[in-house]
Amino acid sequence: MQIEPFVMERWQSTFEHHVDLNLSDSGVMPLRVDELLDPDEYQDLLSQQMIYTQSNGTPELRDRIAALYPDATRENLEVTNGGSEANLISAWSLVEAGDEVIVQIPNYMQLWGVTRALGADVKPWRLRPDLDAGTWHLDLDELEAMVTPKTKLIAICNPNNPAGSIIGADDLDRIAEIASRNGAWTLIDEIYHGAELDGSTTPTMWGRHERVIVTNSLSKAYGLPGLRIGWILGPEDTVERCWGRHDYTSISPGALSDHLAEKALQPERRERILKRTREMLTKNLEITMDWVEQREQIRTIRPNGGAYLMLSYGNEINSSELAERLRVEKSMLLVPGDHFGMDGWVRVGFGYDTDTLVAGLERLDEMLKEIGSS
Repeated sequence: MQIEPFVMERWQSTFEHHVDLNLSDSGVMPLRVDELLDPDEYQDLLSQQMIYTQSNGTPELRDRIAALYPDATRENLEVTNGGSEANLISAWSLVEAGDEVIVQIPNYMQLWGVTRALGADVKPWRLRPDLDAGTWHLDLDELEAMVTPKTKLIAICNPNNPAGSIIGADDLDRIAEIASRNGAWTLIDEIYHGAELDGSTTPTMWGRHERVIVTNSLSKAYGLPGLRIGWILGPEDTVERCWGRHDYTSISPGALSDHLAEKALQPERRERILKRTREMLTKNLEITMDWVEQREQIRTIRPNGGAYLMLSYGNEINSSELAERLRVEKSMLLVPGDHFGMDGWVRVGFGYDTDTLVAGLERLDEMLKEIGSS
C-alpha cells in the first residue's frame, strides 16, 4: 500500500510541542483528572486493574455512548483509540480498490488520504467560502450530480473542520436520500458535536438512512484528547466487521481511558463539560472576531461550531511559507490553508487559554506587517 503523507498531522506532530504559542490545535483546553472526577471517585480510579478491557469497549461505556443517539444500542458501537482510529477502521471496513468515494472538502484530510491509499477513486465535493455573504456554500445539487451507482462512500465532517459550518437537518435528509438512492454509505465525522457556538445541538446523521456510520470521540468538544477514546456507530453487522479490523490495530482501549470515559459521559457531568466548552469558545471567538474586524486585510467567516476558524489574509505569500516563517521567526504554530487545499488562508484555533490566543494573534499581525512592508 502506498499512502501519502498526512501533511497537517505531520506538521502538528513535529512542531506543536516546540513553539512558544500553539494555535494549531482544533480542540479546547484539556481537562485535568481532578477537574473531571469528584474527590470521592479517586480511590475507584486508583483501584482499577491494568487489564486488557473488553476490546470493543466495556458494556458500561458503550451504553453511555448509545444513550446519545436515538434507538442505538451497545451492539451498534465499537470503541476505538480516538476518532482517527474510528475513521481508519470504518474506511478500511467499507472501501476497496476501484470504489468511488466522495469527500467533502475542506475537511480533516485523514479520510482523503486513507481512501486513496485503499485504491479508491476519490472525488472532492467542495464547500465554497463566500466572504461577502459570510457563509460557506453547500451545493447539494452538485453532490447529487456527482453520486452514481458506483459511489461507495460519501465522507462528511459536521460541524466541519476547518470551516466551522454546520449542515442542518433538512440538508442531512437530502444527503441521506441521495446516498440511499444510489446504495452509498455516508461516513460522517461528528467529533465537534457539543462545540456549537450558539448553544444549539447539531443534528446527527444517525437514523436518516440504513447505510450510516458515525464517528466521534472525546478529544475535541469534551476536552479529553489524552484519553484517546473514540467510537464507531453503525449497523450491527458493519460494526462487527469493524471490530474484526480493530483486532489488527490497537486491539482495545486502555483500561483507565475506558473507565474515565464512562465517567465523563454520565449525563450531568457531560452537560457540565460541554457547558465549560461553550463558555470558553464563546469568549475566545468574540476576542478573535474583534481582532479580525480591526484589520482590513484579514477576513473570515464566523464559525457556527468548532474551536477554530479560517482566516483569509491579504498578503501575497503561500500559506505554508507563512506558517513556516511564523514557526521559525515568531515561535508560533497555526495550520496553513494548503493542508486543506485552500492557499491564501490559515486555520487558527481559539479553544485554549485566552492569553495564548491573544499573544498568538499579535504575532500573526506582526508577521503579516513585516511581510507586507518587505
